[in-house]
Amino acid sequence: MRSQAVALTLLEQRRVEFDPKKFLATIGVGRRVVSFPKKQTIFAQGDAADAIFYIQQGKVSLTVVSKVGKEATLGILGERDFFGEGSLAGQLLRMGSATALTDCELLRIDKKAMMAALHREQSFSDLFVAYLLARNIRYEEDLVDQLFNSSEKRLARILLLLAHFGKEGVPQVVIPKISQETLAEMIGTTRSRVSFFMNRFRTLGFVDYDGGSGLQVHSSLLNIVLHD
Repeated sequence: MRSQAVALTLLEQRRVEFDPKKFLATIGVGRRVVSFPKKQTIFAQGDAADAIFYIQQGKVSLTVVSKVGKEATLGILGERDFFGEGSLAGQLLRMGSATALTDCELLRIDKKAMMAALHREQSFSDLFVAYLLARNIRYEEDLVDQLFNSSEKRLARILLLLAHFGKEGVPQVVIPKISQETLAEMIGTTRSRVSFFMNRFRTLGFVDYDGGSGLQVHSSLLNIVLHD
């Protein structure tokens, strides 16, 4: 009985000491840090879905290609985002591709190790479920945005999201350079329309760019999203 009580006490101590943020910032059994230079493919559509990724640094683009060869951008993710979680829901093959939009450092977590951590650590499970719920809400907002808002508002919203306005922490005023073709795919319009709106945003002082490495987004761009 005494040995059993000691074992339970040690187990409780281990659970209290578990830190989800530390788990996602360090290597361990079934998880390792992997680096990808800008434009390198992280995984391709049709690859084996055997791991989940957590972005420690950089931005990642998620895309999918239809049977007729048409490519669509599903989203652009940044630091503290997960991707590849379909592997946890029974997906054997990747349904889309992931590409490093900037130089990236990712934590690659084997499916088995991720499942074990979710079952064993309540705090980590809570963090991951909260992330999935937040992403689901984002997808619903994207759908509403696509159905009811103008392409100009959709572009403004995407730029603000990429700069993390409205999220916890300090907004990332300068975001990595993203092609107008990619932005057009994300909001469902043409590159020429994106170019027109970007020029207008710059004239109004909402954004700044000079062909360099990044795009500066100002909080005043919210005027476009909030204006009826």
